[in-house]
Amino acid sequence: MQIDLRTVSIQPLRQTYNHIAKRLGADKPASRYLEATMDAAPQANFHYRPTWDPEHELFDPQRTAIVMQDWYAFKDPRQLYYGTYTQARARMQEVAEADFAFVEERGLADRYDDTARRTALDFYVPLRHVAWGANMNGAYQCAYGQGTAITQPCLYASMDQLGMAQYLTRLGLLMGNQGELEAAKHAWLEAPAWQELRRLVEDTWVTKDWFELFVAQNLVLDGILFGLAYKEVDQVLSEKAGPTVSMLTRFQAEWINDSNRWVDATMKIAAAESEENKAQLSQWYAHWRSRVMTALTPVAQLALGEQGTEALERVAAALDARMNKAGLTISA
Repeated sequence: MQIDLRTVSIQPLRQTYNHIAKRLGADKPASRYLEATMDAAPQANFHYRPTWDPEHELFDPQRTAIVMQDWYAFKDPRQLYYGTYTQARARMQEVAEADFAFVEERGLADRYDDTARRTALDFYVPLRHVAWGANMNGAYQCAYGQGTAITQPCLYASMDQLGMAQYLTRLGLLMGNQGELEAAKHAWLEAPAWQELRRLVEDTWVTKDWFELFVAQNLVLDGILFGLAYKEVDQVLSEKAGPTVSMLTRFQAEWINDSNRWVDATMKIAAAESEENKAQLSQWYAHWRSRVMTALTPVAQLALGEQGTEALERVAAALDARMNKAGLTISA
């Protein structure tokens, strides 16, 4: 018996789904990201308006002041859909788990400088409450946002924030004990340095416009807080006592760089859509930037003393530069 092996090229009858082909063209293959994202949210044939909000449909573009001709103009430059998202976060989690194990097995937390330890515990552990608030805000954006292209990454950010709240809890237990968690909760509820930030987080919970909430949380609060916590404060602690805290917060430091790519792309697309969008986004940015700076000033001083205000200004200036590139009008 003789067997001849040969390669046969089979031309597919179609390259992708019909609704994707309408956007890309019938002869263009689509990525898994586009097939999992484009036009996934329902747009018609709703049975009733929600009883808790009869002025809007279940998925209603009028829930925000931002107007887009096509809500699927937003694209995540990371190309994250459920499959790629879980794979990416699994890799980051493996690194984080290895860091925690390294610190614990070698007793690095026990040998950490006591003054730096106190600063780390007083500053980082209460931030788990901020991360939990961000988890709530991401879920709201996903629930009331328009179009899977933006609601999908909002939900991913929400779940990431929940994970970071857990990592901060573990930092408190590793660098201290169970009592540190109770002390951080008490500080969050009663210590004067945290009350402006607590008020800010609680005010975001009642912000109705989901895109304004996106600006407040994903852009301004995350953009300034993460720069302060995981760059400025981390650098000072590393210089004083070594990289132990840096290892325990590596997930957050890497995550914000990843998130910023998506946030900046989203702002750029929304601002370029119309002058009205640009003006509205610039107004929201100015409002929440002012509030975040006020809220974080005592927190920065708690960790860095007199250098806290300067560190905060550096982080805010970097965020202003990002938004200038995105097309927003930044007031002097």
